Amino acid sequence: DVSSPKHGKVDPDNMPHVGGNTWAGGTGGRDTAGLGGKGGPYRLDAGHRVYQISQAEKDAVPEEVKRAAREMGEKAFKQRLKEIQMSEYDAATYERFSGAVRRQVQSLRIILDNLQ
Repeated sequence: DVSSPKHGKVDPDNMPHVGGNTWAGGTGGRDTAGLGGKGGPYRLDAGHRVYQISQAEKDAVPEEVKRAAREMGEKAFKQRLKEIQMSEYDAATYERFSGAVRRQVQSLRIILDNLQ
């Protein structure tokens, strides 16, 4: 069961972690920042294969845990904006322009990766 959202421990060796309730950047777990899990405060990609839990499991997360995760994610987002000296308006503007060219940038990255 989910209890409360948290960032989680950072693995200094960046080993892949699947499931559980401990590591930041893991996949398919609960309560911690990562991918494919449930109840975490925000998505955090550590570069590993993603293991996805079912949508039914995600839907079963209690509303108070979802609310706490949203609040923690919003706080982390605002803190990150402050660190990079960006306002919420700047972030929205960036996202608007970035979103318009996202597919083209991804295509260009694939081409450049293949050339390397």
